[in-house]
Amino acid sequence: MVITVPICLLLVVAGLAVYGRAEALGDARTTRAEVGLSLRVQALVHQLQRERGLTNGLLGGEEDFRTPLAATRKRVDTALQGMRPERAVEDVIQRHLRRLAAIRAAADRDTVGTETADRAATLAFYTTAVDALNAVDPVAETATRTDRQLRDGLAALRELAAAKESVALERGLLNGVFAEGAFRDREYLTFTEVRATRVAALTRFRQVATAPQRAALKNTFGTEEAQRATAYENQAQSAADGSALRAGAGTWWDAMTVLVDDLYAVQRSVGDDVRDRADSLRHEAELGLAAYLVAGTLMAALVAGLAAFASRSLTRPLGALAEAAHDVARHRLPATVARIQRSPQDHEAFLPPAEPPETPAARLLDGAAEIAAVAASLHQVEHTALHLAAQQAGLRRNTTESLANLGRRNQNLVRRQLSLITRLEQQELDPDALAELFELDHLATRMRRNAESLLVLAGQNPPRPTAGPADGLEVVQSAVAEVEQYRRVLIATVEPVRVRGHAVADVAHLLAELIENGLNFSPPTEPVEVHGWYDAEDDTYCFAVIDHGIGMPEADKERANARLSHSGEEALLTASTRFLGHLVVGRLAHRLGEGAQVHLFDTTGGGLSALLALPGRLLAPAQAGPATPPPARPAVSSLLNGFRAGVARAEARSTQGVSS
Repeated sequence: MVITVPICLLLVVAGLAVYGRAEALGDARTTRAEVGLSLRVQALVHQLQRERGLTNGLLGGEEDFRTPLAATRKRVDTALQGMRPERAVEDVIQRHLRRLAAIRAAADRDTVGTETADRAATLAFYTTAVDALNAVDPVAETATRTDRQLRDGLAALRELAAAKESVALERGLLNGVFAEGAFRDREYLTFTEVRATRVAALTRFRQVATAPQRAALKNTFGTEEAQRATAYENQAQSAADGSALRAGAGTWWDAMTVLVDDLYAVQRSVGDDVRDRADSLRHEAELGLAAYLVAGTLMAALVAGLAAFASRSLTRPLGALAEAAHDVARHRLPATVARIQRSPQDHEAFLPPAEPPETPAARLLDGAAEIAAVAASLHQVEHTALHLAAQQAGLRRNTTESLANLGRRNQNLVRRQLSLITRLEQQELDPDALAELFELDHLATRMRRNAESLLVLAGQNPPRPTAGPADGLEVVQSAVAEVEQYRRVLIATVEPVRVRGHAVADVAHLLAELIENGLNFSPPTEPVEVHGWYDAEDDTYCFAVIDHGIGMPEADKERANARLSHSGEEALLTASTRFLGHLVVGRLAHRLGEGAQVHLFDTTGGGLSALLALPGRLLAPAQAGPATPPPARPAVSSLLNGFRAGVARAEARSTQGVSS
């Protein structure tokens, strides 16, 4: 272990390094492909921008644009067909360009005098589609966050796309304005917003672009056509008051088209730079991955050799020590603890000697001082564990016997008290005094149940035999008689059943605990309902105790069900006193035998439902009918399904019940 942990850590570090290089290689390849997709999207955007400008000029009355518009529409359609396999782009096309044919037809009709197209609405349609396509960024963020140059290149590409869209939108907007001869409505405000957007995008581009990219952008805006376009912009800017514009739409279109095409050329150049950087990163990642793989293989071989060499010097003494430890853990310690727990009061005879015995394993450890010290410590741990086990066994036995003794004393006293109260009830004739005796009798009955619960927790069987089988309704009435607020208990329909005599007392006690719990955790004005029905599918009889109180959180309910289904010896001394009732119910269900189960469910509308399922072997045959055949134990999942169905049936019957 001393050698294995550093080796594993070293291999993990090497594996993480190899994984990082492989991830970098995958990111570089993915980025290369996604940048290509982004450039194809920009090619489509470029053609849509051209169609937008020509359409706006046509709607402004410039008929010379009809021929170039037809050619541009064909190029747009070709680019759209090329985008169909790309799902992200296809979704944008379906949402924003599905009305493209209708917009084109309306524009063509408007130019012949039918007045079906609005220039501003048409411009907005194309602009929305272009903005949606520009928003498609197929390059994943994780693929660019590790390389500053690649990240800046992609940012420059996005900002240049925004600036180019502003220039193209301005071209299309003023194309219609110049064709019309003046600004209409909000067109001048749109013009100023577009120019501000272009300025902001170009400023951001210059912040992340390289020196050659900034120089290319400067050359683009320094051409003669760009200067001519600037002069037209200044002329349009001076017409804010709606005065007439004397500018040729065709000349403006030609100048701005050259500027847009030059910007598109710069955009493609930036895209080529990004692809080249992605190719460079991919090549570096391939070389790095190969180097890490070779280094990792050599390191693993070296470490394996060193580990094999070092392990030879530790194998024999550690093997002997492990054999001794396994013998203590698997045989000697469990066997001794079991004998201590079954032994009489004197446990010291079972404790091992303080000094370790002379064994073959101890002789093998001669000369290995550290390992010999570990062996001695192991023997000391064994001695201490057995000593503590002996003390705990004695403490548990004394506590259990004390609880059982106290429970039996209380039970005998309560039995004598009940006998005395019964005689007084038989002799009393005053109705008021007799009512008080009845209350005292009920209180003593509850005290008897508490004494029996104490015996159950102590692992004793409280002697309360039943002469013969009892009817299910009698069992429920007996349980109700042992709770304090018995007047709030509503006994609904209880289908006929006979419970075998040896199980009557335990079933009544169990139901009383469940009813008491429901009464304590529900409003004093709400009744607690008790139902009973026979489930022929699982051959079980179910009792349901339903309250409409505060309910129980899911986590607490799961823990409560675990306590109710616990079938082993519960650590009574470590259990919380809040859940002693759950422990009593769980032990009573376990004592009823195989197939008897208690489970908690949420009540519809609020509250908690507790269901007790009794297997067929605990049910006595009807007095006039044939005996019930012994059933097989149902599967747990089937039983729980029956429980859930039973809740629904029980609640459906709740309105038909009669008060106890």
